[in-house]
Amino acid sequence: MTTGPGLSEGPAGAAVLPAGDPIASAGLAGGMLISAETTPSAAPRSSFGRWRAASPLSAMIAQRLGLSLLLLLAVSVVLFLGVEALPGDFAQTYLGQSATPQAVENIRRELGLDQPAITRYFSWLGHALQGDFGLSWASRNSIAEQIGRRLGNTLFLAFFAALVSVPLAVGLGMVSVLFRDRLPDRLVNIFSLAAISLPEFFVGYVLIFLFAIQFPIVTFPSTVYDGMPFLDRLGAILLPGATLVLVVLAHMLRMTRAAILNVMEAPYIETAELKGLSRWRTIVRHAAPNAIAPIINVVALNLAYLVVGVVVVEVVFVYPGIGQYMVDAVTVRDMPVVQACGLLFAGVYIFLNMLADILAIVANPRLRHPR
Repeated sequence: MTTGPGLSEGPAGAAVLPAGDPIASAGLAGGMLISAETTPSAAPRSSFGRWRAASPLSAMIAQRLGLSLLLLLAVSVVLFLGVEALPGDFAQTYLGQSATPQAVENIRRELGLDQPAITRYFSWLGHALQGDFGLSWASRNSIAEQIGRRLGNTLFLAFFAALVSVPLAVGLGMVSVLFRDRLPDRLVNIFSLAAISLPEFFVGYVLIFLFAIQFPIVTFPSTVYDGMPFLDRLGAILLPGATLVLVVLAHMLRMTRAAILNVMEAPYIETAELKGLSRWRTIVRHAAPNAIAPIINVVALNLAYLVVGVVVVEVVFVYPGIGQYMVDAVTVRDMPVVQACGLLFAGVYIFLNMLADILAIVANPRLRHPR
């Protein structure tokens, strides 16, 4: 059967060219050539693209690190501009209203306030990257030394709160799932909702009233000093530590419960239950390990809050940490101290958030091996 000029029907109905037809052959070859030329070729990958394809986990970690550094730089700019925008003049405040203009000018020159703002910013940032935050305007002491002495107190308080709250949150979350919609679960939900609703300072004042005034079993204010025995130091931070534990425990508990309940809806959990595994064993051996990624994420985020949110607790309990140091500096308009403490808190918060992202990636196989 003829299908067209110069074409015949081959096996299975396919049109074939007759042998020796140069025009048709040339046309077909030309069409194939045009088709080959118009087929888009794969764009060559850059070196970063090849590295990202070869090692996606390392690329994602490097991306998080780069974004965190850019965010910290942006925070430093906002922090410096915010301090610059504050009304008033420190030199005039420091010397008093009766100071002569020449004396005010001398103080401004001594503190570098006569230089342009952009010059002072880059000078401050460059020294801060080297760990030198300058001198306190109020006390003329090294800010880095003052922060170094108080940083240990803040970290000790945050570490104590984390050591108590993290295991307690995971354990209570699993118990809440085990007794879902029963009395223990309802009690846990009531406690967590109440703790989330109450601000830190209110919880702190309630604990002070109960355990330092009505039933004086702990010390107040929470004073610690260098060389203090460990047990005495532990007793001094019981109230501020308990306040932080109550605040972060509720959030971690609810997130742990939600993560495990989400996994409990999976088909393999139903299979495990049909095989006769007890509910507690199913939760511990199958549900909890598969819910570890969101749990790690929320724990890391709450650890960041512990370090940054400790400011209010330190002020309430007069605890000699970095938060108390920054608040004292605000009251006397000691701007270098405020900038240094603000940058330190921002750096710790950004770093721990980055760590939460990285841990979530490492704990999640779908993120470790993206398609």
